[in-house]
Amino acid sequence: MIRVNDKEIPWEEGMTVSDVLAAIDDPYPYAVVRVNQKTVSRPNFDHVLVPDGAEVFPITMVAGG
Repeated sequence: MIRVNDKEIPWEEGMTVSDVLAAIDDPYPYAVVRVNQKTVSRPNFDHVLVPDGAEVFPITMVAGG
């Protein structure tokens, strides 16, 4: 199991950050995701593996002025 924003989802071997975002079915285009205190940017979502037991936090980018 991995935890995504206080929600548990099943872990699968070879799971990437992109797979996690697909599993939570959230259409928001996150630019950054934190995996166990490591920051991962969008270009790396398909390449960074998420380990079993990980804590994952998609980070919403906010712009304003």
